Amino acid sequence: MTLPIAVLASGRGSNLAALLDAHAAGKLPVAFKLVAGDKADAPALRNAEAHGIPTLALDPKTFASRREFDEALFANVAASGAELVVLAGYMRIIDAGVTAQWHGRMINIHPSLLPKYRGLHTHRKALKAGDAEHGASVHFVSAELDGGPVIAQARIDVRKGDTEDSLAARLLPQEHRLMVASVDAIARGTVREHDGAVWFHGRPIAAPLRLDASGSLAAA
Repeated sequence: MTLPIAVLASGRGSNLAALLDAHAAGKLPVAFKLVAGDKADAPALRNAEAHGIPTLALDPKTFASRREFDEALFANVAASGAELVVLAGYMRIIDAGVTAQWHGRMINIHPSLLPKYRGLHTHRKALKAGDAEHGASVHFVSAELDGGPVIAQARIDVRKGDTEDSLAARLLPQEHRLMVASVDAIARGTVREHDGAVWFHGRPIAAPLRLDASGSLAAA
């Protein structure tokens, strides 16, 4: 059994590419129903088209409000038959009313160890704070920016001499592994959202799951 998913992306779509690669290798039980976004020239959409996946780009400037844009976008997502929405580098804040309609059925990846450093410039913030550790988080989406229950995290050490670019480059492969593992766990039913909490193998977790060396999720 495969889980129908839609992916939203605004840019290059490297996390989408990781999902597509895992699917092609037979390691991800999903069906890509739609890849959509807010930028018609996004490389993510070209990659999806090359894989025969339906795509959609809507221009926010043609809508009277953010809510109208989001309602139109998610009407297309719903029509595609997707049961899970994956935000993979999607750079728009989604209207709270629309988010509520997809409660427990939408996830996002964020390049920090949430709840640290919500929003932009996470690598800069980690370096400025002198953190010894940095990472990425996958979480269920709520109306709060980069809020919602955290499913899992991948961690890397911050090295002496690291810059924003070097930190970002070293974290990106871990982001990809984390995204694939999280979508896989949801597709297989081992991870779900219930009553505002993440459940793993039928039990609520007290802390975010961790990405182990094999690329699977494990209890912290």
